[in-house]
Amino acid sequence: MASSTSPQRHDAADGILRPRPLKHGNPGVLRAQGENGNHRAALGRLDLPNSGMSSGRSTPLPPDAPPSAVSISSARKQKRAQQKHRLFPTIDYAARLSHFDPKSEYRDFRGFFVLFWIGLAIMVITTMLRNIKDTGFPFRVGVWALLTERVWQLALTDGVMIASTALSLPLHRMFRNSKGWLWWEKGGMAVQSVYQALWLILWINWPFMLGWTWTAQVFFTLHTITLLMKMHSYAFYNGHLSTTEHRLSALDNPENVSTAAAVRYPRSITNLDEINAEKEKKENKDNDEALQELREDLALELTSPLGQVTYPQNLTLYNYADYILCPTLCYELEYPRTERTQYLELFWKTLAVFGCIFLLTITSEEFIVPVLHDASLRLNTIHSTSETLLILSESISLLLFPFMVTFLLVFLVIFEYVLGAFAEITCFADRHFYSDWWNSCDWLEFSREWNIPVHHFLRRHVYGASRPYMSRNMSTLITFLLSALGHELVMGCITKKLRGYGFLAQMLQLPIVALQRTKAVKGKRLFNNICFWISMILGLSMMCALYVLV
Repeated sequence: MASSTSPQRHDAADGILRPRPLKHGNPGVLRAQGENGNHRAALGRLDLPNSGMSSGRSTPLPPDAPPSAVSISSARKQKRAQQKHRLFPTIDYAARLSHFDPKSEYRDFRGFFVLFWIGLAIMVITTMLRNIKDTGFPFRVGVWALLTERVWQLALTDGVMIASTALSLPLHRMFRNSKGWLWWEKGGMAVQSVYQALWLILWINWPFMLGWTWTAQVFFTLHTITLLMKMHSYAFYNGHLSTTEHRLSALDNPENVSTAAAVRYPRSITNLDEINAEKEKKENKDNDEALQELREDLALELTSPLGQVTYPQNLTLYNYADYILCPTLCYELEYPRTERTQYLELFWKTLAVFGCIFLLTITSEEFIVPVLHDASLRLNTIHSTSETLLILSESISLLLFPFMVTFLLVFLVIFEYVLGAFAEITCFADRHFYSDWWNSCDWLEFSREWNIPVHHFLRRHVYGASRPYMSRNMSTLITFLLSALGHELVMGCITKKLRGYGFLAQMLQLPIVALQRTKAVKGKRLFNNICFWISMILGLSMMCALYVLV
C-alpha cells in the first residue's frame, strides 16, 4: 500500500525497497496537527536533524556545514513549505475591519461615485419616458428657454466685466511710483477700495437694468463675487509688497526710519499664537542683528515661494491675465505648474460641465419648478395661517431630494470640473479645491473643507487681516458676517428679494457650532455628521421655499 502512494527508493545496503521520506509540508498545518495529537510520528520524523535522507529537490548538508549554509538551506525549505497547498482550500482569517467601520483606513469609494451617475442616468431616462407619454416630447423646455435667452448679451457683458478688473494693474503701478499721498499705505488703499465698491455696485445692478432671467443672474452674480475677490487679493497683496519694497529701500539709511520687526500675517496653516512668540523673540535681539534680519525678511517677502519671480517683475498684463484664469482667489507671485496641458482630460472635464448643466436643468424643470409653481397657486387662494404652514411644509418636503441632487451636482460642476478645466488650461498644479466635507461634524469644519479657495481668501484677507487689531472671536465673527452678507447678496440678486433668511441661517451656525463643541456632544462624530447632513438638506429646500413663496 505504501508503494502505491509514495515514490520508492532502493537501498543498496540491504536490497530492500523503502518509501521515500515525507517532504516538509505547511509548517502551520503540521504544527496544528501536532497540537491535536495527529500524525505525531510523521512530525517527529520531520523534526529529526540531519537525517541524511533527501527529498530529491536539494542535496543534504554535510554534518560539518557552516552555520550560514544551514541558515540558507532552512530558509529554502521554509519557502518551499509555504508554497505547498492543502488538499482542501482554506480561508485565511485575520483581525480585520469592514470598509464602513469608523476605525477602518479604507478610503476608496469610487464605486459609489459611479453609482451616483448611474442613478442620475436612470432619473433622466424615466423622466424622458414619462414626458413622452404625457406630452409626446422627451423634455420640457421652460428652463431651456431661460438658459438661452440673451446669451450673447450675457457673454459680452461678462467679458467687459472681466476686462474692467484689469484697471487694478495701472492703479497699482501708479501707487508704487507715487512719491506722496498715493502710496499704498497712505491713500492708495482708499482709492482701490473706492474703485472696488463702485465696481461692485455697477455690476450687481447691471442685470436688473437689463431685465435678465434668474438663470443668467445666477451665473453673473456668482462670477461678479468671484472677480471681486480676485481683484481684491491682487490689489491688496501687491499693495503689501509695494510697502515692503519701500521699507527695504529705506533701510539703506536706517538712521531715519523705523527698524521695528516686519508684521507677519497668518497663513492658512499658521498657528496664530506663534506670531506673537516670534515677535517677542525678535525684540530681544541687538540692533545690528535685528536690522540684518529685518532686511532678510523684507527681501524674502518680495520673492515668490518658488524663488523664480521677484516683485515688481510680476506687474505685467500677462501675469494678471494668467492670475484671472487660474482657479484660485488668492494672488501669489508664482504658482506651481504641471509640465503641459492634458487636452484629453480638458475635453472630458468640459464635457462633464455641460453634462452637469444638463442634469441641473432636468432636475429644476421636472422636480423643483413644478412644486414651487403649484405651491404659489395654492398660497394665492388661501388665507389661513395653518394652511399656509401646511403648504410650505409640504413644498419643503417635496424639495428635499431634488435639492440634495442639485447641491451635489453644483459641487461637482464647480469644484471638480470647472476649476479642474481651468487648472488644465493654465497648468495649475494645485488641484486641492475641496476636502472630505461630507464627513463634516460642524459648520466651521464644512466651511474649511467644502470650498477651499474661498476659505483661503477669507482667512487671508478677512480673518488674518483683522487678527492683529482684534480678538480671535471678533475676527471669526467678522468673517462669518461678511460671508453671510455675501450669501444674502447672491440670494437677493437671484430672487430679487431681500428677506434676510440666508443671512440669519448662516449667522445661526455660530451658536450651533458652540453647542456641538461642548463636552456632551463634541466626541460624537456620527451624531454630529447626521445633524450636519439633516441641516444641510433641510436648509437648502427651506431657503428656496421661503425666498420664492414668501
